[in-house]
Amino acid sequence: MKHVGAPMDRVDGPQKVCGTARYTAEFTLPKMAHALMVQSTVASGRILRIDANKSERMPGVIAVLTHRNAMKLPKGGKAAVEPPHGRVLSLLQDDRVHYNGQPVAVVVAESMEQARAAAAALRIDYDPAPAALSFEEAKPRAYSPEKVVDAEADTRRGDSLKALSNAPCRMNLTYTTPMEHHNPMEPHATLAAWDGKKLTLYDSTQYVAGVQKTVAKTFGIPTDDVRVINQFVGGGFGGKGSAWSHVLLAAMASRQTGRPVRLVLDRPQLFGPVGGRPQTEQTLALGCDRGGKLLAVEHHATSNTSTVEDWTESSAVVTRMLYDCANVTTTHRLVQLNVGTPTFQRAPGEATGSFALESAIDELSYEAGIDPLQMRLVNYAEKDLQNGLPYSSKALRECYRVGAERFGWSRRNPRPRSMQQGRWLVGMGMGTATRPAKRSPAAARVRLMPDGQAIVQSSTEDLGTGTYTVMTQIAADALGYAPSRVRFELGDTRFPEAPIAAGSMTVESVGSAVHAACDKARRRVIQLACDDPLSPLSGASLEDVIVEDGWLRHRDGTRREQVAAVIARAPERMIEMQGDSEAGDETKRYSMHSFGAVFVEVHIDPELGIIRVPRTVGAYGVGKVMNEKTAHSQLMGGIVWGISQALLEESVLDQRYGRFVNANLSEYHVPTNADIGDIDILFVPEQDSQVNGLGAKGLGEVGMTGVAGAIANAVYHATGRRIRELPITLDKLL
Repeated sequence: MKHVGAPMDRVDGPQKVCGTARYTAEFTLPKMAHALMVQSTVASGRILRIDANKSERMPGVIAVLTHRNAMKLPKGGKAAVEPPHGRVLSLLQDDRVHYNGQPVAVVVAESMEQARAAAAALRIDYDPAPAALSFEEAKPRAYSPEKVVDAEADTRRGDSLKALSNAPCRMNLTYTTPMEHHNPMEPHATLAAWDGKKLTLYDSTQYVAGVQKTVAKTFGIPTDDVRVINQFVGGGFGGKGSAWSHVLLAAMASRQTGRPVRLVLDRPQLFGPVGGRPQTEQTLALGCDRGGKLLAVEHHATSNTSTVEDWTESSAVVTRMLYDCANVTTTHRLVQLNVGTPTFQRAPGEATGSFALESAIDELSYEAGIDPLQMRLVNYAEKDLQNGLPYSSKALRECYRVGAERFGWSRRNPRPRSMQQGRWLVGMGMGTATRPAKRSPAAARVRLMPDGQAIVQSSTEDLGTGTYTVMTQIAADALGYAPSRVRFELGDTRFPEAPIAAGSMTVESVGSAVHAACDKARRRVIQLACDDPLSPLSGASLEDVIVEDGWLRHRDGTRREQVAAVIARAPERMIEMQGDSEAGDETKRYSMHSFGAVFVEVHIDPELGIIRVPRTVGAYGVGKVMNEKTAHSQLMGGIVWGISQALLEESVLDQRYGRFVNANLSEYHVPTNADIGDIDILFVPEQDSQVNGLGAKGLGEVGMTGVAGAIANAVYHATGRRIRELPITLDKLL
């Protein structure tokens, strides 16, 4: 591989810098109208009356859609409910209200300002009903979900209860994490336009094929009658993985008004109707011998869902496989609250679960008198004990070594509150990072043109992660082209279907399909040259011809020809090939995960409780790195979010009315540059021939895992105070 792995600059960089990269809300169509989503102001109940007379008479107003006049959808709009991607939506089909912030009307006008004014004039009366808003009060009604992701909700191996009772060192600990919400720079947006029975949607989504299928099923129309386009996404992080209510509402408004309609969510509307990370309470019981060897682990996780459907935060799943322990019990329970349904948020399950697990391992290490790093090495898992499979590759031991060496872990005084720099207390903590390496069916198409260009297409998305660039590199190497001669196109359902851009699986899935398609095309062009009497390579065997920088070359160095010339003589003056990729039986023979080790230093003001994170070191084994620069950025971004989760993020729910009181970026705190210190990323070389043909594992989410736990552990080391409730704010240290 000549180009894969190199720190190539983003191919879409000039478009973004120059402002020519078009995001969903920047597309316009002739006679386009603007829509605004109106939300409920009660957490539970029914709509008694809607007075739209004033709104409908206001300048520029085209329509006010409510449950009284909205088009009726097949099966009440629930035809596409196929969790986790097909959700229960609020599509103005009845008068029920399930949470504060639920869409209850849509105002369509000539301008956004006119729609906003008309929405403010809309009068809605409710018949409120008692709402479940307290997690604590709902816990007695907790129940078990049917599944957690693709696994069982509860698991048991060995006898953890008996092993705990006999453990020389044991602890029972409870950790909590709050509700959190995605806040991408680009809010959710949809532009819908009907042309007869055909619907085109410009949508800010992580899954154009999923939106296409959801919309088609909901409207009861053929899938091919819906086209979804999305060239750039200004951040998604799981929140744009489902087709939410606003997508269908925009299409309904367009259908009923006969106009293209654009609907863009306001920042506060990102809190509720488009998902978020649920609240969790996690209880861990751990026992070990005097040498630190784990004898038993129990991890019981409870999280909230909505009252309309189940969504489970898979917090305890990480405990099933991360450490070597013969006796492990995990459970998941749900409590229903009158809030919007939660959803994927970066490293769903692992981000919350690793905070609890890594904190608990750290606490147990102090109880046993073992260094926290040594504790993890003593319990290093050589295989996945949950399913009994060997790992396809695992460089975690090396991650521990190089990370600790770069960080200077050996200089750490193990006694809490023993290290100081000036007036600041200094703490050092660590955590283990892990995330499954997943692969879903994907397809890609390549066209080799007579001008020497290659056009590669797949319906995947680029969330800012570098997909345009990495796929260009993969295609260039597979074809034998320079990257400048490859154009990768994505984000259109007219292209071969790709899976959701989530789960850190785009490179494994789409990258493998791109490689397969381009490899076929390269072989085809070689065959054409060898069979063509006009080619200098005529009569050569396929094995004797290589492709480099757009040239076909014989291995003996005597003959060569440009690929473009061969294609120009081809019957169709073009070569087109499609490649498909999907996982095989290797998933039944190996357990596949990315791993990493995170080391964090914190400085804490002993009088004010102010916490600073001046430096972080992360060492990762993520298989073959496709682009050193974009991979570094992804892992750095994950660490930044882990710091944010640990110290800042919390969606505060008003327990009286069920509305989030900090639904804005001034009060929903996320890090700025001044909050982030030095972040040092290390890649541990890792060869994995089983995970996929490229040897690549996902790294978009593994960077966030383990960070919150490492920070909590560093805070304890600095202060001697163990904070088990996120976020760790200064008031909890005073």
